[in-house]
Amino acid sequence: MATDFRPEQHDRYDTRDHSLPAALRAPLEGRTWREFGYLMLSLPISIIFFTFAIVTISLGAGLLVTFLGIPVLAAGLAGCRAFGALERTRARSLLRLDVDNPEPVRPRTNGLMSWVGAVLKSGTSWRHLLYAVVHFPWAVTAFSVALTFWVTGWSLLLYPLWQWTFPAYLDQPGISLYGDSTGTQFYLDTSFEIGVTAAAGLVVVMATAWLIRGLAYVDRLMIGGLLGPSSLATRVVELESDRGVVVDTAAADLRRIERDLHDGAQARLVALAMDLGLAKEKLNEDPEAAARMVDEAHGEVKTALQELRDLARGIHPAVLTDRGLDAALSAVASRCTVPVAVDVDLASRPAPAIEGIAYFTVSELLQNVSKHARARRATVDVWRSEDRLMLQVTDDGTGGADLSAGSGLAGLAERLDAVDGILALDSPSGGPTTVTAELPWRG
Repeated sequence: MATDFRPEQHDRYDTRDHSLPAALRAPLEGRTWREFGYLMLSLPISIIFFTFAIVTISLGAGLLVTFLGIPVLAAGLAGCRAFGALERTRARSLLRLDVDNPEPVRPRTNGLMSWVGAVLKSGTSWRHLLYAVVHFPWAVTAFSVALTFWVTGWSLLLYPLWQWTFPAYLDQPGISLYGDSTGTQFYLDTSFEIGVTAAAGLVVVMATAWLIRGLAYVDRLMIGGLLGPSSLATRVVELESDRGVVVDTAAADLRRIERDLHDGAQARLVALAMDLGLAKEKLNEDPEAAARMVDEAHGEVKTALQELRDLARGIHPAVLTDRGLDAALSAVASRCTVPVAVDVDLASRPAPAIEGIAYFTVSELLQNVSKHARARRATVDVWRSEDRLMLQVTDDGTGGADLSAGSGLAGLAERLDAVDGILALDSPSGGPTTVTAELPWRG
């Protein structure tokens, strides 16, 4: 599923513990060198990108008085999209930045003119053109600043290693720090001065590493904002995915209801009909046996009615509709195998659909407590935080719950995500386990 660009989520680096402080470690880290290489490559690539974009767009705009201008504009925008693909690939390899590919061009029909129209109507194409124009002056600036500080810092830091070249080849003792017309000269040639120069170079090198990261961060923002999918397209993809989850969930619920009816109440009613048929046949021959069979059938009817009530409660409990979450969750808690304290602090009721999702969320979490937690007690807290409905289920069990794919909690998280909800799990080994759910209020 496509997602919005968030630098703090997509920018992935090694987070292992290190003995050296970050300030000393940064100049030697692979991240710094990759980002420096990215900035150095940006200038020649951006020159080509900028030149192509300006030439083709200017040519297309100039030819708009003729029919040729439109396909030339489309070709220029298509070329910008191709350059954008190159930039995303370069960002993935050097910046470790994952940006989803934007939505492709989708012409309504086959044919050149349909493709031309789709390219020109695509906002993604024009954002790629904007990137080509805006990134060029930035690439010049970033290249100049990064290269200047990089060369200066390492040159000064390594000065003790190459200071000998001045007397050997330039007939001077070292770097000339000062000179005037009277012949007064000041060179960095003593051991103390060479050491101070190297120390100053170390400071510049360490500062340059963070400067490079700052410059690269601007590139991340530009790539994520202009070369990735638009927020509208991302939202459409999310809604399509959420719709699929809702449809799959509804289909699974229908299959569960059908299975429960077939294996439970329906099978019991079929057996009941057969028993009543036998009782009818024995009514005249053996009234006492028929009476016993009718009495047994009466018990079966009660059992079938209870199964139907349980099934109806699983679809949507009447107590939830009539009395709200407080009473409904108290009823669920009473069926849990461990004591559960329920605290519902709501001045009003959320939307019925959200209320139903909250009920079934807590119900499933308490089932997990009964089956897996090996807990002695649990708590359920429900409250409102601005426009969000908050649920929290805590137990003192053994912990170790996992949100990984394939678990019941993963399926519950998908259901919540389908309505813009969030499920958070805190379950260290040994417990306690706290599951927090957040749903939109929509009252």
